[in-house]
Amino acid sequence: MTLRFHWFLPTTGDGRSLVGGGHSVPKGVALPAEDAGTADRFREPGIDYLAQVARTAEQLGFEAVLTPTGTWCEDAWLVTAALLRETRRLKFLVAFRPGLLSPTLAAQMAATYQRLSGGRLALNVVTGGEAVEQRRFGDHLDHDERYARTDEFLSVVRGVWGGEPFDFTGEHYRVEGATVRQAPDPVPRIYFGGSSGAAGPVAARHADVYLTWGEPPGQVAAKIAHVRELAGREGRGVRFGIRLHTLSRDTSEQAWAEAARLLDGLDPAAVAQAQQALAASESVGQQRMRTLHQRYRDGQGTGVRDLEIHPNLWAGVGLVRGGAGTALVGSHTEVADRIEEYAALGIEEFILSGYPHIEEAYWFGEGVLPELRRRGQVPHLRATG
Repeated sequence: MTLRFHWFLPTTGDGRSLVGGGHSVPKGVALPAEDAGTADRFREPGIDYLAQVARTAEQLGFEAVLTPTGTWCEDAWLVTAALLRETRRLKFLVAFRPGLLSPTLAAQMAATYQRLSGGRLALNVVTGGEAVEQRRFGDHLDHDERYARTDEFLSVVRGVWGGEPFDFTGEHYRVEGATVRQAPDPVPRIYFGGSSGAAGPVAARHADVYLTWGEPPGQVAAKIAHVRELAGREGRGVRFGIRLHTLSRDTSEQAWAEAARLLDGLDPAAVAQAQQALAASESVGQQRMRTLHQRYRDGQGTGVRDLEIHPNLWAGVGLVRGGAGTALVGSHTEVADRIEEYAALGIEEFILSGYPHIEEAYWFGEGVLPELRRRGQVPHLRATG
């Protein structure tokens, strides 16, 4: 099995800290102080900086970059379209919320994007787990209803891509003769995640790649078995991917020292503020992330290794950031070992990130990827010219 590795575009901003500009972090969490004589500065998500991240990912051999969606993100469709001319082969995994636009329009946008990019689009369908954020966009459906709508949405999108006028009547959508000027070739891969009971059947019917956040291997294995069984009932096969942060160094001691620096830089007030906001999330996956550092938040741990919930799997990121809240921390060899452990469960795609995103891409791309190539897990790097 050949593994695929993807990086991340920080369209909320970037820096050497875990706070400030983070995906799904509530507005108002304080940025770290920019003291004179330090390099700890917040990096605005301007197009020039994001182009640097994209070109770095491409140069290092990552296949694609995930671009998030949400209130505090720059729009993923617009940002990635602007970056097409900044890169040659890099693919863009565009996250979007299906309830916020017409499925026929989404199919048309994706088909146009595929033609203009030469087949470099993939779609990350985010049903949405935070009612407050959904209401900002005028969406007032409850958690399970949103998944039911996503099911219909993806049925329409795939029907439109079939190349013939498509009719559909459901509870949330009704279309007649829906079509696009030209069907996308290739059809974009659909990435989809969700840990709730309502999410599994949708993944089984529509996902090309089912995504999980970085939970311990035992929990990931149970998810894979569940979704694989559901997909089998639909007569389909599904690939599996995982979303993780990474902090890899030449030695384990160096990696954990950097994790300790990140942890020491967290203001307890910022942690409390972020956790209060994240506790209100309707996302089952988000609540599963919060439980991974529950003991630490309850005062049963004080050091960086107290947040190590499995060898080299660190839950410190989730103290102040929503979404993926765990990181692979260790030497390049140890991180490669953990990747192989997940791969043995059936994980084939890894969507990674680190702070800052350019520097950590180099640590992983020049440290871990060569080790995995030596083990035969990834192909040799293709030159970008």
